[in-house]
Amino acid sequence: MLITKASEYALLSLIVLAKAKDPLDSETLSRELAISKSFLAKILQSMSREGILKSYKGVNGGFVIDQSPKDISLLSVMCAAEGKNPSVMECAPSVNDCPSDKALTCSLWPIINKLQGKIDNFLGTLYLSDLIEE
Repeated sequence: MLITKASEYALLSLIVLAKAKDPLDSETLSRELAISKSFLAKILQSMSREGILKSYKGVNGGFVIDQSPKDISLLSVMCAAEGKNPSVMECAPSVNDCPSDKALTCSLWPIINKLQGKIDNFLGTLYLSDLIEE
């Protein structure tokens, strides 16, 4: 499945953070979005490690977007949230990575691979700014 809950929650939290004037902590975000705090905290930390978010510690701490929303592609958000490239199907991204070593004889792999490439390219052209209501 392409868009998992992790990707969905990452995108939703970025929309809220983009509209916020001050840093928001994971508890505030989880309450506002009705998302598990522990699950959301992991996603936020992943986005922080990837440079999408910046985290601040302390009483007034929390997360802020560390880049312009025009520079944050949906593909980069989804990769950070998933810890890997989002995939259309549970299929190897290359012939050499096929767990069954049958990619060269698989009739689905070439089509899935082309589809994955088109989706990756498309998600790379969409940005957080496209999701934020002006």
